[in-house]
Amino acid sequence: MNFPADLRYTKDHEWIKMDGNIATVGITDFAQKELGDIVYVEVETIGKALAAGDVFGTVEAVKTVSDLFLPVSGTITELNPALNNSPELVNNDPYGEGWMIKVKMDNPEDINALMDAAGYQAIVG
Repeated sequence: MNFPADLRYTKDHEWIKMDGNIATVGITDFAQKELGDIVYVEVETIGKALAAGDVFGTVEAVKTVSDLFLPVSGTITELNPALNNSPELVNNDPYGEGWMIKVKMDNPEDINALMDAAGYQAIVG
């Protein structure tokens, strides 16, 4: 399983990558494997300010639907447009083309409360 060292992780299996005060968020390789084939990603929170831990959308797989939790407080600015026609990108490239949203963070220091790759790997095995 893949755990990129340049990302931070949540206990709910989201990853986050910072670029200034804009962060890209997706689900981890572990999460996509657990869910199985992703068939739909729904995010209806574009333009909304949410707190860390709030649900920002859902991901639908063949066998289940799962909530997506925001790792940091901020405003959702963008949904990955490629997921509309190709939700399987989440399975094929969860840390690249399968990213889900971009968020303008309220406080970039919030990322320090998240796990690094070693910490996340320790909880998922």
